[in-house]
Amino acid sequence: MRSHHVDSGAGIDGLTLREHADPTPGPGQALVAVRAASLSYRDLMILRGDYVLPVRPDVVPLADGAGEVVAVGPGVDAVRVGDRVAATVFPSWRDGPFGLGHLPQLGGSLDGMLTELAVLDATALVPVPAHLSYEEAATLPVAAVTAWNALTGDGEGLRPGQTLLTLGSGGVSLFALQLGKALGARVIATTSGPEKAKLLTGLGADEVIDYRAVPDWASAVREATEGEGVDRVVDVAGHLDASLRSVRVAGHVACVGFVSDTAPPLDPSVLFGSGATVRALAVGSRAQFTALNAFLTRHHIRPVLDRAFPFEQAADAFRHYASGAAFGKVVVRVGA
Repeated sequence: MRSHHVDSGAGIDGLTLREHADPTPGPGQALVAVRAASLSYRDLMILRGDYVLPVRPDVVPLADGAGEVVAVGPGVDAVRVGDRVAATVFPSWRDGPFGLGHLPQLGGSLDGMLTELAVLDATALVPVPAHLSYEEAATLPVAAVTAWNALTGDGEGLRPGQTLLTLGSGGVSLFALQLGKALGARVIATTSGPEKAKLLTGLGADEVIDYRAVPDWASAVREATEGEGVDRVVDVAGHLDASLRSVRVAGHVACVGFVSDTAPPLDPSVLFGSGATVRALAVGSRAQFTALNAFLTRHHIRPVLDRAFPFEQAADAFRHYASGAAFGKVVVRVGA
């Protein structure tokens, strides 16, 4: 078997492809023949050396992946040989709130999915929706679960008739748009130009605001909602001040990342004045992943794919993703 490896901070050029003996699953484990893996922003952070969670040396990268169970260890009844599965990012996080005990994560402190064969905890695996290909299923563990958590994980959830604001056209935002529409919400999206605006409209966005043409997009959101503000914001950029100016009184801002290096510090008076809840979240639990898959199946939702690269060209996949040119998920094909 072959696996890609990298050290935190080594950059894309630090990726190495090596051969290993085929692993054997131990008690409670399953051996998964990975068919596809996909890239998320956290993977770029690991390559840059600025990821917030621990990263083991010489780690197999990528938390996103899907494949087929080809062997199981003693005592395993959660999955069977032949099952099509994806792995949860935080293997020990089954349900309930996140905690320090769940910090070990694939592609960081644990070996990830950019490998031909992965040994994984059987209870951390979830069956993938039957209508999705392996390439599509590989995009779910980080971006889709994060979007689902952002929309439903607060106990109240996005409701039909409410208004959702998504920022940009990254993986989480695209999933939030698709899920939000299926949940019955009106969706306002921001993006960086007319071409992406057309694509977002094609995915169902009710209104798109070009933040380059309209730098004060928070005011534009207010205008689009007759001064009320949106019910919920999925903030992937860290522009919490603008998100709080966009949300209604007592609304909800899901803070799911920080991809911007220009976001200003948050003024506490803006937070207090909004009356909104700001919830920071990290992906989601296995239970949330399972609920997401049932929802995707019920509504026959398919992820947006940008481009797939051969396993041997994983570095090119990273370069393409890092260029910012992708619209949709960038995938690496691993197995047949």
